[in-house]
Amino acid sequence: MIIAWIIAETAGIVDVVFGFFSRGGLFMWPLLICSIVSVTIMILRGFALRRKIVMPLVIESEIERMTPGESPERLSRLVYHDPSSLARITRVALQHLRGPRSENVEVVQTRARHEMVRLERGLIILEIIVGIAPLLGLIGAVSGLVHVFSHLGLSSGGGGSDTRQIALGIAEALNATVFGLSIAVPTLVGFTYFSRKVEVMSVEMETLVVELINKCYYGRARDGNARSRVDQQMLLRPRYARTQDSADPDLRRVKRATHFA
Repeated sequence: MIIAWIIAETAGIVDVVFGFFSRGGLFMWPLLICSIVSVTIMILRGFALRRKIVMPLVIESEIERMTPGESPERLSRLVYHDPSSLARITRVALQHLRGPRSENVEVVQTRARHEMVRLERGLIILEIIVGIAPLLGLIGAVSGLVHVFSHLGLSSGGGGSDTRQIALGIAEALNATVFGLSIAVPTLVGFTYFSRKVEVMSVEMETLVVELINKCYYGRARDGNARSRVDQQMLLRPRYARTQDSADPDLRRVKRATHFA
C-alpha cells in the first residue's frame, strides 16, 4: 500500500515537472542543462577543495615544527610522493635551495599562482552560468509572450476569453524567467564561496612556504655575512700593509739602496 502510494506520488511529481518544462518553452531545456552542470561542478569542487586534500595537516605541521637552520630532509620525504598543492609548492622551494633566497621566493610565488589556477578549475563555468541563466530565462519569457500574442491575433474569441488566455500565456512564459533566476542565485553563491576559499588557501600556502624558505636560509645568511666580512678584511689588508711600508723611512732607504745596487 505504501509502495503504491509512493509510486503514485512520484508519477504525479514527474507529470508536474514535465508540464512545467513543456509550458516554459524551448529555452527550458538549455536551462535544465545549465542547472545539471552547475550542481555537478559545485559537488566536484566541494570534494576537491577540502582543506585536508589541498593542505595536508602533516606537511603543514612539519613546516611549522622546523626550527631555523634545521635540515629539511624529513619534509622532503613527506612531499616527495604527495599530490597536494602544498606539497608541489614545497617541492619547488626545496629544489631551489641552492640558489639565492630572492630567486627562490620568486619561483615559489610563480608556482603558487599556477596552483591557484589549478584550484580554480571549473569555476569559470559557474561564472558563465551565473551570467547566461537569467538571460536564457528572459529570452524564454519573451519568446513565450510572442507566441501568446501571435495566437491571440489569430483567435476570434470574446474579450473575456482573450484576457484569460493572455493571463495564462504570460504565466506560462514567465516559467523560464523563474527557472533561470533559480539557477543563477545558487550558482552565484557557490562561485563566490569557492573563489574566496581558493584565494584564502593560496595565501596560506604561500605564507607557509616563504616561512620554510626563511628557516632554510637562516644559517646560510649568517655564514654568508661572516664570509663577506672576512673577504673585506683580506682585501683591505694588503693596501694597509703597503701604506705602512711606504711610511717607514728605514724601509724606504733599504729599498732605495737595493735598487741602486
